[in-house]
Amino acid sequence: MNRKKFFKSLAAVTALSSIPFQTSKSLSVDEDYSSEKLTVIKPKRLKDGDRIALVAPGSYISENELQESVKNLSDLGFQVTFTERLTLQNGYFSGTDSQRAEDLMEMFEREDVDAIMCVRGGYGCTRILPLLDYNVIKKNPKILIGYSDVTALLFGIFKKTGLITFHGPVATSTFNEFSVKNFRSVLMNPESTKKFFNAYPTSDENIYGVQSLVKGKAKGRLVGGNLSIMVSLIGTKYDVDYSNKIIFIEEIGEEPYRIDRMLTQLIQTDKFKNAAGIMMGIFSKCEPKENDAAFSKSFSLMEVLKDRFSDFKIPVIYGMSFGHVKDKFTIPFGGLAELDTDEQSFTLLEPAVK
Repeated sequence: MNRKKFFKSLAAVTALSSIPFQTSKSLSVDEDYSSEKLTVIKPKRLKDGDRIALVAPGSYISENELQESVKNLSDLGFQVTFTERLTLQNGYFSGTDSQRAEDLMEMFEREDVDAIMCVRGGYGCTRILPLLDYNVIKKNPKILIGYSDVTALLFGIFKKTGLITFHGPVATSTFNEFSVKNFRSVLMNPESTKKFFNAYPTSDENIYGVQSLVKGKAKGRLVGGNLSIMVSLIGTKYDVDYSNKIIFIEEIGEEPYRIDRMLTQLIQTDKFKNAAGIMMGIFSKCEPKENDAAFSKSFSLMEVLKDRFSDFKIPVIYGMSFGHVKDKFTIPFGGLAELDTDEQSFTLLEPAVK
């Protein structure tokens, strides 16, 4: 299917913007809010039939990825909208920095958009943080969901506005029974408290290798995401304070020595010093490569994690069901939760949406 025919066939499920978007204020509005002083803002919950906007704030997407994204969300019962900026390509980015920022800002300001989902991660979200209008975002709170490189947006938006965002599926993710159940339970049908266990908790097979490195319970607001992005934000005005927080972490494609280096940086900058607990997801493809000459001398991923965390005095767990895996929790960035590493679960202590 060529692009022209594809756009035409989507008329029933998508509304394309034909008029260039103008924000109510110019871009590069970057007032320095402190999330520690702000009241946490909850976005409106999703309902069946709501309109979800697709954005690509980092890497570019293919036409196949666009078709897959529309189908995924339509099959879940949502309407889908996007602008022509979504399919732009500028090197490895989806359009220029300003175009990606404008696309995201349009979706926050449009009254016909109920939630925003990133099509994919990749790279590029950190570059647009200074271009976002955080006043507009704060006045138009909406669900924003994604993971991996989207971590930068979750950090920046929470820090600057207090808005709870969501670490969860992107539009090209696998929407299997586990992921859809968790997506709906957090964003559509929240309970006053809700406990989450890993995929297939009744099975004897520990499919994600979950291990409690330090046992115990902890309460705090959830912040975190992709380890590489978390480290890249240290020293910037988009980083958040980890004090009294439950830190959730995932990664992909980094060898053990790189994981060691990034965790060591977080430790040596005292980021974990006053944290309440650490909940690691899946570190996909992060074992040493067998064909590497240094393979026999490398620590395993778990050896690195135990070395870095076993002496911590707060609960620490590895292998929870989020990250670059098919079975995904939807985790509210800024949501209040309790981590129980003995039970290998976490509990949302209040709805993350209103």
